Amino acid sequence: MTRKKSASPNAAKGPTQRMLRIGELIRHKIAEMLSRSEIHDDVLAAHVITIPEVRISPDLKLATVYVMPLGGKSIKPVIESLTRNKKYIRTEVAHTLNLRYAPDLKFVEDKTFEEATRIDRLLDSPKVRQDIEKK
Repeated sequence: MTRKKSASPNAAKGPTQRMLRIGELIRHKIAEMLSRSEIHDDVLAAHVITIPEVRISPDLKLATVYVMPLGGKSIKPVIESLTRNKKYIRTEVAHTLNLRYAPDLKFVEDKTFEEATRIDRLLDSPKVRQDIEKK
């Protein structure tokens, strides 16, 4: 008789409280490092950078850091600069967290502002306004 493998309990669910807490600790630490200019890099020094979110994998080994420079300009050089300094950032994050392993950091562009703008444009479109006014 064969047994069906059941999905893991967190497979369909969102992130656990621990994942959210660790992601938020990482976000705070990196934002603090950027605001205090602890990362010595000319590209990073020339930009005001926002870290709106950090998502961590269920095994806590990979943290995806969402990055957006003020105005959304020069995103590629900023991400390249953060990636170049990843080892130093990871070391500093590891000192803050009390984990067996410090998660690897992956820096990506935050597209939530872009998506919010797209949704606002859709809601302001004449076709949607027409539907709203009918009600």
